[in-house]
Amino acid sequence: MSSHPFQYDVLVVGAGHAGYEAALAAARMGMRTGLLTMDRQAIGRMSCNPSIGGMAKSHIVCELDALGGELARNADFTGIQFRTLNTRKGPAVQAHRLQSEKAAFPTRVQAVIAGQSNIHIIEATAGNLHLEHGKLKGIITEDGSTILSRTVVIATGTFLGGKIHIGDRTIEGGRLGEMGAYQLSQTFQQLGFRMGRLKTGTPPRLHRESIDYHKTDRQPGVEPPPVFSRAAKRDLALFHVEQSGFRDRDERPPASPGPAMFHVEHLGTPLKPWLPGDRQIECYLTHTTEKTHEIIEANLARSAMYGGMIEGTGVRYCPSIEDKIVKFRDKPGHHVFIEPEGRDCIEIYPNGTSNSLPEEVQVEMIRSIPGLERAVFLKPGYAIEYDYLDPTQLYHSLESKVIEYLFMAGQINGTTGYEEAAGQGFIAGVNAAMKLRGQTPLLIDRHEGYLGVLIDDLVTKGTDEPYRMFTSRAEHRLILRQDNAPFRLLEKARAIGILTEAELSEIDHMQLRIGREIQRLKTTYENGNSLAQILRRPGMAYRGLPNRDGSLTATEIEQIEIDLKYEGYIEREHTQINKSSQLDRVRIPAQLDYDEITALRYESREKLKRILPENLGQASRISGVNPSDIAILSVWIKRLKG
Repeated sequence: MSSHPFQYDVLVVGAGHAGYEAALAAARMGMRTGLLTMDRQAIGRMSCNPSIGGMAKSHIVCELDALGGELARNADFTGIQFRTLNTRKGPAVQAHRLQSEKAAFPTRVQAVIAGQSNIHIIEATAGNLHLEHGKLKGIITEDGSTILSRTVVIATGTFLGGKIHIGDRTIEGGRLGEMGAYQLSQTFQQLGFRMGRLKTGTPPRLHRESIDYHKTDRQPGVEPPPVFSRAAKRDLALFHVEQSGFRDRDERPPASPGPAMFHVEHLGTPLKPWLPGDRQIECYLTHTTEKTHEIIEANLARSAMYGGMIEGTGVRYCPSIEDKIVKFRDKPGHHVFIEPEGRDCIEIYPNGTSNSLPEEVQVEMIRSIPGLERAVFLKPGYAIEYDYLDPTQLYHSLESKVIEYLFMAGQINGTTGYEEAAGQGFIAGVNAAMKLRGQTPLLIDRHEGYLGVLIDDLVTKGTDEPYRMFTSRAEHRLILRQDNAPFRLLEKARAIGILTEAELSEIDHMQLRIGREIQRLKTTYENGNSLAQILRRPGMAYRGLPNRDGSLTATEIEQIEIDLKYEGYIEREHTQINKSSQLDRVRIPAQLDYDEITALRYESREKLKRILPENLGQASRISGVNPSDIAILSVWIKRLKG
């Protein structure tokens, strides 16, 4: 057995979206960080669809950018198509979604890590936790080497006990062609963690030249591109200022090499940064047919999912094609989005055809879809099942209640999706650093961000299926918009300290300008009506106002319009938040013995003992704990404090 030459402050196990966000956050906070991965070339790899954002997921991406995370920038600066969803609905549920260049995305992540001080990449497979007298001291790899670290973040994705299914064929692995992590799974079982089994899947990959695009509907990107990050917005604004006089796209000046680009061309990587939204490519839409459904119905018994080979629970809100046919038999067709994986990539992602059928059935099924009659397969679709740990064993900081200094992030906590994983990774990395500094952990409440909703749902309610974020999970959607993330999370970002003083000052300045202009509009009158009243009229925009301020940015104008047009609704939500926050402010003593509170119902006592809520608000959100239980608990806590 050998030991690593020095001790880390934070050791991150796994380098997917949760892992690289955790490592970058910790390193940017000054922690000596180790990033353990089976293959350094796989860091940041997009296992499934190379897309970022979508309903509610885009809110998480914007919140990460507001706090100092990397996902938004990486998506924007490798994006090949940009769209906005729900444009006919209000700002609370509008969302951005983009396709990234599948090869460029991990290449840029790896370049950013290479240019970040305090990160050291270790190629190995974690096998055990290194414990001394029950205290966490690091990780022991499968080859017996010891890596010492003061804290550990586990972000293993689908690799923990991973098993791949293609029809009746089963392959051990965390991704097709990559081995899983099995010793570590056994370690968690032996340590007494509550564990479960989940399942996700991916569709086949098709050759782009084998598709008849004339039989599909074009899905172009949006101009100007709706980007996630402030850095991309800045570069686009600079570009539009500078582009006059350039007749041709190829003559345009290069995008400003600011912090968003991290000067990646200077790090020896072949990746060249590009202007977000430049040279967007098209996606296409087709649909399944009656023939498709007949093929799937006839082969359900050969599907790993319906043939009994899979024990894990699948993603209810992102069902496989078999699930769609079984559960929605009355529907004559289902959408299939033909999504390129890159400008120069031959692989096409047929979104909506995730399955675990035998390969020959997949070919027959895919070729029954208009436009795909001559489709050439590059890779089969498959299902993958893996182990996860019950997230109610975590504090809101994502630190384990079982082992101190151990943090969990991503699919190991029962979630699905790049965005949910990246959000947890960032929070875990930040809180590992905060713990070592002796500082209060970064805790985001449900009314402060979708990250808060995500984590509170996990640690309070747990999950028995892959958890996916939706706007419907948030009680205060109008306040938790993607457009206002930098403003509502400003003080959190300041406490973390990853954003520069210049970036924080810029947001402060914007907030000041927005507030001043709102006040001016409320106190400036035109023909008996304030400018604020005029702006609230249906169809009225700020740019149509008399005496408007021409120096305001598009972001500032957007905030002014939303704040004034929805002012009454926003005030109502703040009133509700103030009421519900009263319970969140009542901390439950860690040493509280629920068995002593005999007035509590037995079911409530058992659930409270299992989850160990941190405050009354969290206790009130536990399924099966009713208001009378909370009242009894409140009285007991007051008695203890008195």
